[in-house]
Amino acid sequence: MLRLSFVTGTEPGKWLERYRSRHPQGLEAWGSEDPLKELLQGLSEIVLLRLPDPRLFPGAELDARFHLVRLYEESPGVAVPKESVYAEVGQPLTQADIADEPCHWEPGSDGVIDVSAVREGLSIVAANVGVVKAPGPLLKTLSKKLVRPLPFVDGEPTPIALVWLKEKDSPEIQDFVAVARGRRASSSRGEVKKKRTAREKTLAKQQRRKNHNPVKKRRR
Repeated sequence: MLRLSFVTGTEPGKWLERYRSRHPQGLEAWGSEDPLKELLQGLSEIVLLRLPDPRLFPGAELDARFHLVRLYEESPGVAVPKESVYAEVGQPLTQADIADEPCHWEPGSDGVIDVSAVREGLSIVAANVGVVKAPGPLLKTLSKKLVRPLPFVDGEPTPIALVWLKEKDSPEIQDFVAVARGRRASSSRGEVKKKRTAREKTLAKQQRRKNHNPVKKRRR
């Protein structure tokens, strides 16, 4: 059975269903504030997490112990008090819009997202004070009734990736990666579609026209 932990705020439900439909032996999955820690502890075999993470990139390059596949990016968001004018209007916000508001948490220059710090900051926003900037999906998951998450125009997107240890690589992990990347069950995991040259595309187009409009024989 494959074990997957996914970072709080991500929703891999569709991937889990598709994988389970192909693998009756099953998949165990759970949410976590720090899935990479669980991977390193051997609690999971593959994780869905946010980038960057200094444990993966101790330098400019990815740590050689890991495989990493980037999947998509989360849109930036900002959480405001539910009773605020921002929530009442309900429109995306810019930095200029909230310049005078105290910010209880936002990503630093390293771009790392601290889930527990975001949760703590939201508890202050719920008391009708200030804002919190973080990935929109994370704010949506953590926000309670007294907080309203909105799109943040001036924020940076947050990359989401699958990560696993090279030494633990397996057909089950590769199959899950294929599901997450949208490949069909019948497709080859390592198959890469060859790109055609401009000349090849032109010749193929001419052949299609020829097949569609065959030359009629003249009657004598």
